[in-house]
Amino acid sequence: MNMVIPPWPQPSVPVAGSESRFPVRRIYCVGRNYAEHARELGGNPEREPPFFFMKPAEAILVGERMDYPPRTADLQHEIELVVALARGGRDIPAGAALDCVFGYAVGLDMTRRDLQAELKAKGRSWEMGKAFDQSAPVSPIVPAARCGHPRRGAIDLKVKSRSRQHGDLADMIWPVAEIIANLSGYVTLLPGDLIFTGTPAGVGPVQRGDLLEGEIEGVGRLELTIA
Repeated sequence: MNMVIPPWPQPSVPVAGSESRFPVRRIYCVGRNYAEHARELGGNPEREPPFFFMKPAEAILVGERMDYPPRTADLQHEIELVVALARGGRDIPAGAALDCVFGYAVGLDMTRRDLQAELKAKGRSWEMGKAFDQSAPVSPIVPAARCGHPRRGAIDLKVKSRSRQHGDLADMIWPVAEIIANLSGYVTLLPGDLIFTGTPAGVGPVQRGDLLEGEIEGVGRLELTIA
Protein backbone atom coordinates (compact mmCIF):
# COMPACT_ATOMS: atom_id res chain seq x y z
CA MET A 1 0.00 0.00 0.00
CA ASN A 2 1.39 3.38 -0.99
CA MET A 3 0.98 6.12 1.63
CA VAL A 4 1.06 9.77 0.60
CA ILE A 5 2.91 10.60 3.84
CA PRO A 6 5.06 8.31 6.01
CA PRO A 7 2.93 6.37 8.53
CA TRP A 8 3.53 7.24 12.17
CA PRO A 9 4.52 4.78 14.91
CA GLN A 10 1.74 2.78 16.49
CA PRO A 11 1.07 4.09 20.03
CA SER A 12 1.55 1.25 22.50
CA VAL A 13 1.96 0.41 26.18
CA PRO A 14 4.34 -2.15 27.71
CA VAL A 15 2.88 -5.36 29.09
CA ALA A 16 4.14 -5.94 32.63
CA GLY A 17 6.51 -8.86 33.05
CA SER A 18 7.17 -9.26 29.34
CA GLU A 19 8.83 -7.66 26.33
CA SER A 20 5.50 -7.48 24.51
CA ARG A 21 3.52 -4.31 23.97
CA PHE A 22 -0.19 -3.56 23.79
CA PRO A 23 -1.16 -1.51 20.69
CA VAL A 24 -3.50 1.37 21.51
CA ARG A 25 -6.39 2.02 19.12
CA ARG A 26 -8.67 4.50 20.94
CA ILE A 27 -8.94 5.97 24.44
CA TYR A 28 -12.33 6.33 26.08
CA CYS A 29 -12.78 8.03 29.45
CA VAL A 30 -15.66 7.85 31.92
CA GLY A 31 -16.71 11.08 33.61
CA ARG A 32 -17.62 11.33 37.30
CA ASN A 33 -17.67 7.63 38.17
CA TYR A 34 -17.02 8.13 41.91
CA ALA A 35 -19.71 9.84 44.00
CA GLU A 36 -17.34 12.03 46.04
CA HIS A 37 -15.59 13.28 42.90
CA ALA A 38 -18.96 14.13 41.35
CA ARG A 39 -19.79 16.13 44.45
CA GLU A 40 -16.48 18.02 44.50
CA LEU A 41 -17.11 19.16 40.92
CA GLY A 42 -20.66 20.21 41.74
CA GLY A 43 -22.28 17.29 39.93
CA ASN A 44 -24.89 14.69 40.71
CA PRO A 45 -23.45 11.66 42.55
CA GLU A 46 -26.47 9.48 41.83
CA ARG A 47 -26.35 6.46 39.53
CA GLU A 48 -27.17 8.25 36.28
CA PRO A 49 -26.09 6.71 32.96
CA PRO A 50 -22.34 7.22 32.55
CA PHE A 51 -21.02 9.78 30.08
CA PHE A 52 -17.91 9.40 28.00
CA PHE A 53 -15.27 11.51 26.31
CA MET A 54 -12.18 10.58 24.30
CA LYS A 55 -8.48 11.26 24.03
CA PRO A 56 -6.38 10.48 20.94
CA ALA A 57 -4.17 7.41 21.09
CA GLU A 58 -1.16 9.71 20.75
CA ALA A 59 -2.03 11.22 24.16
CA ILE A 60 -0.57 8.07 25.74
CA LEU A 61 2.58 8.77 27.75
CA VAL A 62 4.80 5.88 28.77
CA GLY A 63 7.67 7.22 30.84
CA GLU A 64 8.56 9.14 33.96
CA ARG A 65 8.43 12.71 32.64
CA MET A 66 5.55 14.85 31.40
CA ASP A 67 5.95 18.28 29.85
CA TYR A 68 3.80 20.98 31.41
CA PRO A 69 1.30 21.74 28.62
CA PRO A 70 0.65 25.14 27.07
CA ARG A 71 -2.54 27.23 27.45
CA THR A 72 -3.09 26.43 31.12
CA ALA A 73 -2.18 27.68 34.57
CA ASP A 74 -4.15 24.92 36.31
CA LEU A 75 -2.96 21.45 35.28
CA GLN A 76 -4.71 18.87 37.45
CA HIS A 77 -4.30 15.14 38.17
CA GLU A 78 -6.94 12.41 38.07
CA ILE A 79 -5.77 8.88 38.92
CA GLU A 80 -7.79 6.09 37.29
CA LEU A 81 -8.00 2.35 36.71
CA VAL A 82 -7.38 1.72 33.01
CA VAL A 83 -8.97 -1.22 31.18
CA ALA A 84 -7.27 -2.64 28.06
CA LEU A 85 -9.50 -4.58 25.66
CA ALA A 86 -8.37 -7.62 23.68
CA ARG A 87 -11.82 -8.21 22.22
CA GLY A 88 -14.66 -5.92 21.30
CA GLY A 89 -18.19 -5.88 20.01
CA ARG A 90 -21.43 -3.97 20.07
CA ASP A 91 -24.16 -4.18 22.72
CA ILE A 92 -21.98 -6.44 24.84
CA PRO A 93 -23.93 -7.94 27.77
CA ALA A 94 -22.50 -7.01 31.17
CA GLY A 95 -22.22 -10.70 31.99
CA ALA A 96 -19.84 -11.22 29.06
CA ALA A 97 -17.98 -7.91 29.24
CA LEU A 98 -15.01 -9.04 31.32
CA ASP A 99 -14.23 -11.68 28.69
CA CYS A 100 -13.17 -8.77 26.46
CA VAL A 101 -10.53 -7.50 28.91
CA PHE A 102 -6.84 -8.13 28.28
CA GLY A 103 -5.61 -6.42 31.41
CA TYR A 104 -5.44 -3.39 33.68
CA ALA A 105 -3.12 -0.46 34.34
CA VAL A 106 -2.78 2.70 36.41
CA GLY A 107 -3.51 5.86 34.45
CA LEU A 108 -3.65 9.62 34.91
CA ASP A 109 -6.29 11.67 33.14
CA MET A 110 -4.36 14.96 33.13
CA THR A 111 -6.65 17.96 32.74
CA ARG A 112 -6.25 21.62 31.85
CA ARG A 113 -8.92 22.51 34.39
CA ASP A 114 -9.03 26.25 33.74
CA LEU A 115 -9.44 25.71 30.01
CA GLN A 116 -12.06 23.03 30.61
CA ALA A 117 -14.03 25.36 32.91
CA GLU A 118 -13.81 28.23 30.42
CA LEU A 119 -15.13 26.08 27.58
CA LYS A 120 -17.91 24.64 29.76
CA ALA A 121 -19.03 28.15 30.74
CA LYS A 122 -19.37 29.05 27.06
CA GLY A 123 -21.33 25.88 26.30
CA ARG A 124 -18.56 24.60 24.06
CA SER A 125 -16.90 21.21 23.82
CA TRP A 126 -14.19 20.89 26.47
CA GLU A 127 -12.10 18.45 24.46
CA MET A 128 -9.06 20.74 24.52
CA GLY A 129 -9.13 20.64 28.31
CA LYS A 130 -8.67 16.86 28.20
CA ALA A 131 -7.32 15.64 24.86
CA PHE A 132 -3.89 17.25 24.62
CA ASP A 133 -0.38 15.87 24.13
CA GLN A 134 0.82 13.54 26.93
CA SER A 135 -2.52 13.86 28.73
CA ALA A 136 -2.82 10.09 29.33
CA PRO A 137 0.18 8.76 31.28
CA VAL A 138 -0.20 5.04 31.88
CA SER A 139 1.71 2.27 33.66
CA PRO A 140 2.57 -1.11 32.10
CA ILE A 141 -0.55 -3.22 31.58
CA VAL A 142 -0.93 -6.23 33.86
CA PRO A 143 -2.76 -9.11 32.11
CA ALA A 144 -6.02 -10.14 33.75
CA ALA A 145 -4.65 -13.67 33.73
CA ARG A 146 -2.23 -12.45 36.42
CA CYS A 147 -4.23 -9.90 38.41
CA GLY A 148 -7.79 -11.09 37.86
CA HIS A 149 -10.56 -8.53 37.49
CA PRO A 150 -10.19 -6.12 40.43
CA ARG A 151 -13.52 -5.10 41.90
CA ARG A 152 -12.10 -3.55 45.04
CA GLY A 153 -8.73 -2.28 46.22
CA ALA A 154 -7.17 1.01 47.25
CA ILE A 155 -6.55 3.65 44.59
CA ASP A 156 -4.15 6.38 45.73
CA LEU A 157 -2.20 9.35 44.42
CA LYS A 158 0.54 11.31 46.16
CA VAL A 159 2.00 14.62 45.01
CA LYS A 160 5.39 15.51 46.49
CA SER A 161 4.94 12.58 48.90
CA ARG A 162 1.66 14.00 50.24
CA SER A 163 -1.61 12.12 49.79
CA ARG A 164 -3.98 13.87 47.39
CA GLN A 165 -6.44 11.22 46.21
CA HIS A 166 -7.59 8.13 48.05
CA GLY A 167 -10.47 5.80 47.35
CA ASP A 168 -11.40 2.23 46.59
CA LEU A 169 -12.34 0.59 43.30
CA ALA A 170 -15.46 -0.66 45.06
CA ASP A 171 -16.63 2.98 45.20
CA MET A 172 -17.09 3.20 41.43
CA ILE A 173 -20.68 4.05 40.55
CA TRP A 174 -20.38 1.99 37.36
CA PRO A 175 -18.06 -1.06 37.65
CA VAL A 176 -15.93 -2.19 34.74
CA ALA A 177 -18.36 -4.74 33.27
CA GLU A 178 -21.20 -2.23 33.20
CA ILE A 179 -18.97 0.48 31.71
CA ILE A 180 -18.05 -1.83 28.84
CA ALA A 181 -21.66 -2.87 28.30
CA ASN A 182 -22.89 0.73 28.29
CA LEU A 183 -20.12 2.10 26.08
CA SER A 184 -20.62 -0.71 23.55
CA GLY A 185 -24.16 0.53 23.06
CA TYR A 186 -22.77 3.76 21.61
CA VAL A 187 -19.82 2.42 19.59
CA THR A 188 -18.46 -0.89 18.44
CA LEU A 189 -15.58 -1.54 20.81
CA LEU A 190 -12.42 -2.94 19.23
CA PRO A 191 -9.26 -4.75 20.34
CA GLY A 192 -6.70 -2.17 21.41
CA ASP A 193 -9.21 0.21 22.98
CA LEU A 194 -8.39 1.61 26.43
CA ILE A 195 -10.99 2.78 28.93
CA PHE A 196 -10.10 5.19 31.75
CA THR A 197 -12.75 4.38 34.35
CA GLY A 198 -13.00 7.61 36.36
CA THR A 199 -11.28 9.13 39.37
CA PRO A 200 -11.96 9.38 43.12
CA ALA A 201 -12.21 12.68 44.98
CA GLY A 202 -9.20 14.86 45.70
CA VAL A 203 -8.23 16.11 42.24
CA GLY A 204 -5.99 19.15 42.34
CA PRO A 205 -3.27 21.19 40.65
CA VAL A 206 0.33 20.21 39.98
CA GLN A 207 3.33 22.41 39.30
CA ARG A 208 6.56 22.02 37.36
CA GLY A 209 8.93 19.78 39.27
CA ASP A 210 6.19 17.90 41.17
CA LEU A 211 6.54 14.14 41.56
CA LEU A 212 3.28 12.20 41.22
CA GLU A 213 3.08 8.68 42.67
CA GLY A 214 -0.02 6.68 41.84
CA GLU A 215 -0.89 3.16 42.93
CA ILE A 216 -3.83 0.80 42.58
CA GLU A 217 -3.82 -2.20 44.87
CA GLY A 218 -3.26 -5.41 42.92
CA VAL A 219 -2.62 -3.57 39.64
CA GLY A 220 0.54 -1.49 39.80
CA ARG A 221 2.27 1.84 40.27
CA LEU A 222 2.89 4.93 38.18
CA GLU A 223 5.49 7.61 38.91
CA LEU A 224 5.66 10.82 36.94
CA THR A 225 7.55 14.10 37.22
CA ILE A 226 6.07 17.27 35.72
CA ALA A 227 8.87 18.80 33.66
